[in-house]
Amino acid sequence: MAQLKITFRVMALTHLKSLQALELALRLGSLQAAARALWVTPAAVGQRIKALEEYLGIDLVVRGRQGLRPTPELSGAIEHLRAAFQELGTVDTMLNLQRGDEIHIAAIADFADLWLKPRIEDFKAAYPHVLFCINGEGDAPLRIGQIDCAISFGPQHTNATDDLLFGDFLLPISSPEIAHRIANLALRDCLEGWPLLHLDFYKEDPGAPNWSSWIKVQHLKRTEPNRGIRFQRISAALEAIRANAGFAICGLALLGEDIGDGSLNLPFPVSTGHWTTHVFQARFHPEALLRPQVTCFRHWLQGQATGTRDWLLQFAQSAKASNMKW
Repeated sequence: MAQLKITFRVMALTHLKSLQALELALRLGSLQAAARALWVTPAAVGQRIKALEEYLGIDLVVRGRQGLRPTPELSGAIEHLRAAFQELGTVDTMLNLQRGDEIHIAAIADFADLWLKPRIEDFKAAYPHVLFCINGEGDAPLRIGQIDCAISFGPQHTNATDDLLFGDFLLPISSPEIAHRIANLALRDCLEGWPLLHLDFYKEDPGAPNWSSWIKVQHLKRTEPNRGIRFQRISAALEAIRANAGFAICGLALLGEDIGDGSLNLPFPVSTGHWTTHVFQARFHPEALLRPQVTCFRHWLQGQATGTRDWLLQFAQSAKASNMKW
């Protein structure tokens, strides 16, 4: 037993994740429960424990009717292991207190720049003591590995810590000047000769049309519709559109203010729009939700997202969209 205790001491730094998985699995009674606590898969927990067993050359856990339990080889060290992680938990709590009322967010850049940051001042006005770090920048310093909320665009998840924010509604957009220039042209020919801009932001979404498929459905005329400048970022494409560089098929969810004030135009009928299959969603770290400022932010984010959904539904009602997924 003494040899095992010494071995744990020597390897603690290099096998800390394995020791953590072992302690949680035994304390909570199953790999599944440990996986939920660690925010990983049960297979990952099992692999961590197996790596530790292979390193030591002994079995550490056995399965029983009451769940997992330590082997005789581990039994003499288990209380020391639990005490060690209790102390680490105390240290973690004390260090988190030093963070103050900070919220760390990792979000796709276009969502952060076009939707979140313009709204975040309203939250800060209500909670002036809360400091934000969004994508490594903001009032709070970046702390590696301490992400409270991650915001993505992709297939919808249904985990308890995942919140659906909104889907998106795609339509061609243009500058007011270009919209004015094509207003008196025949609809079938209005795109001929104008540059088409291509946004790769939506290319993985099976519900998102590209120019070729959209033009075909609308029975418009346009030679070589796949030619044109490609953009990874929505914000970069918007700069080109405002400079009268052409049209782009873009989601409206992040553009409410620009559409509302007329700085961007919808030159084609709303009925030509398409709902995305992918959605914007927020995932909160379970431990972060124990902090009241994160819970307040979660509720605020849901309220703001509801406003965007309601605004988009006005377009959906006009378009009578049949492919709405959310």
